[in-house]
Amino acid sequence: MDDSRKPRTDLVEDDPFAKPVRPASHSRARDDGNWRAHTGPRVVQVQFSPFNRGFTQAFRPAPVLHTGSFWHFSKTEIRDLAISLAAFSLGLAFVFNGGILGGMMGLGADLLWSIPLFFILGLVAFGPAFIIHELAHKFAARHYGCWAEFRADPGGLRTGVLIALFIGFLFMAPGAVMVAGNVNRRQNGMIALAGPASNLILWLMGLPAFILLQGAGIVTTIISLWMVANSILGAFNMLPFGPLDGRKIKNWSEPVFWTFLAIFAGLVYLTMFTAGQTILLG
Repeated sequence: MDDSRKPRTDLVEDDPFAKPVRPASHSRARDDGNWRAHTGPRVVQVQFSPFNRGFTQAFRPAPVLHTGSFWHFSKTEIRDLAISLAAFSLGLAFVFNGGILGGMMGLGADLLWSIPLFFILGLVAFGPAFIIHELAHKFAARHYGCWAEFRADPGGLRTGVLIALFIGFLFMAPGAVMVAGNVNRRQNGMIALAGPASNLILWLMGLPAFILLQGAGIVTTIISLWMVANSILGAFNMLPFGPLDGRKIKNWSEPVFWTFLAIFAGLVYLTMFTAGQTILLG
């Protein structure tokens, strides 16, 4: 039997979207915004927040596919990225001040300047970890010829900000990169791995400054938070549960999953604990 006629058995799942009319041209594996012309099941990777069932409903029927540049960002995507980044930074500002109750008891009227200050600090120190993580998913997916755009989860954002406001703890599902296209299990794992891998690279980029610029005031604080943000975000997303990256990576390759999980466990130790920081600075 001709192997080229065998059905694709390594695809992850069938496409739940209604099948749109697909353009006939897609000769390259890299994304030009069109579906690949070959037939067969299409895979859709949908990530969503546990707080809002309506999050996935926005993608029925199928998303409109862009036919332009590999680097294209739609207006909706740019808006959602900006909203998610702002909400994420606001949640961090509340956390840094101990929530509204803890902040009022400890700072009182000083909250009027403290919250905006820490909002900006969150944008600078944590923002790149979040944004670059999501864009790494996007461009890895588009490399494999998929449609990929970030979408915010309004319910997850609201819940996360309210938790941070009242409790002083950040638990937020800001959204995710929606991916639709033909990918096999390995490619799906590579798309998932791109996010944590970007956090590892950012952590390594901050390491020399973390070592050399100790005692430099606000600069030291920003660098420390940069390291914390990338270690925590990478470690959290490597957990093999629900829609997190770790589940897709583990489903593709156990060795890769355990290697990166161990790496991020080590980064959290080196960044968050005094003994670990002593190793870095020693």
